[in-house]
Amino acid sequence: MPSVKGKSINSIYTYKKLMNIIVAIIAIVAALVLGGVCGFLIFRYVIKGKYNEMIDAATKEANVIKEKKLLEVKEKFINKKSELEKEVQQRNQHIQQSENKLKQREISLNQRQEELGRRKNELDNQQTRIDNEKKLLTLKQEELEKMQLQERAKLEELSGLSAEEAKSRLVESLKDEAKTDAAAYINEIMDEAKLNANAQAKKIVIQTIQRVATETAVENSVSVFHIDNDDVKGRVIGREGRNIRALEAACGVEIVVDDTPEAIVISAFDPIRRETCRLALHQLVADGRIHPARIEEVVAKVKKQLENEVIETGKRTTIDLGIHGLHPELIRIIGKMKYRSSYGQNLLQHARETANLCAVMAAELGLNPKKAKRAGLLHDIGKVPDEESELPHALYGAKIAEKYKEKPDICNAIGAHHDEMEMQTLLAPIVQICDAISGARPGARREIVEAYIKRLNDLEAIAMSYPGVTKTYAIQAGRELRVIVGADKMDDAETEALSGQIASKIQNEMTYPGQVKITVIRETRSVAYAK
Repeated sequence: MPSVKGKSINSIYTYKKLMNIIVAIIAIVAALVLGGVCGFLIFRYVIKGKYNEMIDAATKEANVIKEKKLLEVKEKFINKKSELEKEVQQRNQHIQQSENKLKQREISLNQRQEELGRRKNELDNQQTRIDNEKKLLTLKQEELEKMQLQERAKLEELSGLSAEEAKSRLVESLKDEAKTDAAAYINEIMDEAKLNANAQAKKIVIQTIQRVATETAVENSVSVFHIDNDDVKGRVIGREGRNIRALEAACGVEIVVDDTPEAIVISAFDPIRRETCRLALHQLVADGRIHPARIEEVVAKVKKQLENEVIETGKRTTIDLGIHGLHPELIRIIGKMKYRSSYGQNLLQHARETANLCAVMAAELGLNPKKAKRAGLLHDIGKVPDEESELPHALYGAKIAEKYKEKPDICNAIGAHHDEMEMQTLLAPIVQICDAISGARPGARREIVEAYIKRLNDLEAIAMSYPGVTKTYAIQAGRELRVIVGADKMDDAETEALSGQIASKIQNEMTYPGQVKITVIRETRSVAYAK
């Protein structure tokens, strides 16, 4: 028993200890919970205080920033307002100025309108007065005619002569008297002019001719191409004459290959064509390849080369004469003069000589020698036109000079040197005189050659006047005319009709020795390149 009792006491003691521990644990847990709640409340209070402080600080800062921004906006608004006010003020000023101008214009227009109205009234009054005066004059004229008729009838009755007979007798007597007076007056003026001007004029002309004494080159209608041996003639002719025909067709000349040793004669009235053929022959013979295709290629190249040479000749001429500022087209026309002739006289040589004569004579007379030299050089540019014109060469030359911005006095001197327009300056008679001096020297000109060339030009011009004709060549000294037409422009039947039409027109409009053969050629070519 005692052992059981001891065990119960120990268990009770242990239970109490456990209860105490539990109570202590519960107390600790309750204390911890209470402390956590208190700590949470204290932390929340502290955090809320800091949050409120931060909110207040942020609110204050936002208010400050807001006030700054409002001030900036107000300042910008004020500046913009001032700028807009300035702009509005400026616009108002412009509008005011425009209104003032419009008012002034309106006032001037009203004044003009009033002036026009006043003038119109005056003109109406004048017209009315004139109409009344016309009526009065008409009545008086009728009365005067009646009185004249009555007086004439009385005079015819008294004199026994009709009015026409009396008039004719009076006119004859007045004619004789006027002739006598005019003859005496003319003789007096001529004697006075001879005494005062003849000696001085002779002196100036003689001095001018002596100071400009140049040789004159006389152009022919034939050029001779010299060859090393006669074997070249066969190559130039080609198989069945194909080469020579191709060369004649390309250049528009007639090539004569005869028994003349080491020479081939090139015949054409146009010096440019002869020179083209001569240069082409020179290149073909030097190259050794002579066939139709090569001939056409060389002729085209020579034409371009000759064109460049023409421009170079014109530039050299202007530099030699000291003439500056000419239009490039005028320089080219001057270069073309080298291959033209006037009455057998080389046109460029004639123009240079005339220019020098004009300069000397203008200097002697106290005029501008540069202008005179310029007018003398350009006076015959109408003889070398790119396009044929119906105008005389003097008028056409003046037109060309005016086209290329030459001064009016120079244009007038060019156009008036054959009295085809009125002379307006002293340059015109100087150019006319010097042109005559240049052509009047012995051996300077040959009338026959010029007429021959004109006839050949007219032949070609007649053929070119028909539609469809592309090229014309007068050969055989004008005894044959070759006409090349476009294959796409007419057929064979039209070609036959064209030759008859040209022959009829030449027969009706021209004078020529013998007969003229017209050959119309229609050719079709197709060219392609293999690449």
